[in-house]
Amino acid sequence: MNRALTNVLIVAGWALGSWTSTATAQTAVTFQLNWTAGGANAGFAAALGEGFYKAAGLDVTIVQGNGSGNTAQLVASGRSQLAYADAVAVSQLIAKGAPMKVVATIYQSNPNEVSALTKSGVKSINDLKGKKVGVPAGSSQTTMMPLFLKANGLKEADMTMINMPVAAMVPSLLQGQVDAILGSMDSYQIQLEQQGATLDNYRFADYGVPTVSTSIFASDSFIKDNPDVLKKFIGASLKGWGFALDNPDKAVKDLKAVFPDLNEKLATAELAAITPLFCSGGAKFLGKAEDAHWTRTQALLSEVKLLPEGQDPKSYYTNAYLPADGEMRACK
Repeated sequence: MNRALTNVLIVAGWALGSWTSTATAQTAVTFQLNWTAGGANAGFAAALGEGFYKAAGLDVTIVQGNGSGNTAQLVASGRSQLAYADAVAVSQLIAKGAPMKVVATIYQSNPNEVSALTKSGVKSINDLKGKKVGVPAGSSQTTMMPLFLKANGLKEADMTMINMPVAAMVPSLLQGQVDAILGSMDSYQIQLEQQGATLDNYRFADYGVPTVSTSIFASDSFIKDNPDVLKKFIGASLKGWGFALDNPDKAVKDLKAVFPDLNEKLATAELAAITPLFCSGGAKFLGKAEDAHWTRTQALLSEVKLLPEGQDPKSYYTNAYLPADGEMRACK
C-alpha cells in the first residue's frame, strides 16, 4: 500500500467519529475525492475557499484519491463515508449489496475516451484492432470498457490491454509504448495536448456510452445519522460548482489554496473541458441526474453485465437531500 493511500485511510478512518458538533463548533466533514486534485474538483475547493461550507456550519477537509473504483471501495468497506466517484463504479458495488447511495450527480455524461496520436493511424474505433491500449489501474475507464467495446462491435481480445500506473499513461503514449490509451477529456487529453501532442479522441458518450457519471455519494449509515449535514454539504457544494462555472480563474485559485502543488494552468484547462458535462444527458439542474437518465444508464450497463438485469435504477440513488428545484442552478 502506498504512503498516499495509507494517509487517506487514516484520515477517512478518523472521520468516522468526527460527525458531531456543538453549538459553538462547526461540524467536521471529511470528503474523499476520486482522484488527485485538479480542475475536476474546482467546485468543491470553491465551496471551501469562498466560505459556502463555513456558512452552512461545516468544517470540510477534502482528501485526494487514486481512482473511482478505489474510492467506491473505501465507502463500501466503511473506511470513508462521504465521497466523489464515477456513478458506475459506485452502482456496481450497490448492486452487490454495498450500503451506500449516490446523492448528487455533477458529471451528467462520462468524460472517458480513447485517445491516440494522430500519427498512429488509429482513425476509427475499429482501427484499435491489433493495437496496444494503455489502461489506468483502478479507474472508471476499466469499468466502462466492456460497454464501450460492445457498443462499437469490438471485444477485448481484439487488442492488447496493458494495465499501468496513472503516471505512466501520458509518457507511454508519447513514447510509442502503446498505440492508444483509455483516457479522459478532463485529464489525459489536456496533459497530452499541453505537451504538443496531436490527438484523435473517441469519447465514450459519443460512441454508445451516454451514462450518468461522477457523483457525490455516501454510506447508508452516514445518510441515516446525518441527514441535515448531508443536505448542507450538497447545497454548499452545488453553490461551489455554480461559482466555479461563473468564476473559473478564482475557483482554480481556491483549488491552489487547498492543494499547493496544483498546476494552475492544467487545472484551468481541465475545468474548461468538463463544463459541457454538467448539463448534458437531459439534465435540468446542476447536480441532479434525471430519472430517465438513470433508467437509460441501467439499461446500457445491464446489456454487458456491468449491472444486473431488472435492477431498479432508484436503488442506486436518492434525490431526497438535494436542494429544492427552485434553489438549484437551472441548466440553460
